[in-house]
Amino acid sequence: MTERTPPREYGFISWITRLVREHRGELVGIARREGLTGTDALDAAQAAFITFLRVAHARKLSEDFEESRSLLAVIVRNEARNRRRKHHLSRVHLGDEELAGLAESAPTVEDLILEAEAHVAAFGCIEKLAEVQRRVVTLRLLEGRPGEDVAALLGITPGHVAVLLHRAKLELRACLSEPDGDAEK
Repeated sequence: MTERTPPREYGFISWITRLVREHRGELVGIARREGLTGTDALDAAQAAFITFLRVAHARKLSEDFEESRSLLAVIVRNEARNRRRKHHLSRVHLGDEELAGLAESAPTVEDLILEAEAHVAAFGCIEKLAEVQRRVVTLRLLEGRPGEDVAALLGITPGHVAVLLHRAKLELRACLSEPDGDAEK
């Protein structure tokens, strides 16, 4: 096993956490070279990690660290280019006083990184839920749909939706309270 290949016993979440920690600087640099500011570059890198997690074969790439890094570089480059184009069209021009106020209230890079890592851990924990629980969590918590709508979509009673959501929340709390949010260790 090479130094850059993660051991299998670490699990997917530990692997993606390692990937984030080792390559976030490089990915932010790629976004900066595409013309984004520091905060926008970090946002683009975070969006790239989220997009990467949604790629169907991301788990298979966990065995090939270099291939994962290459795919992330492509994703962040495209994200940065898209953000730059959209930002250029909708840029609000602020004065020096407004810019100073924004800089003071902006979260730090470390806070943004911690938030991204928490998002990755939460996504991994959601993926571990049973399918019906995962669908209930997605529809109720992430999409904000009412329980009655979720029940109708899934063909179950609203009471069953409430029970599934309650149990899923308990499982998510337990998963997120584990080190690295990873129960596969």
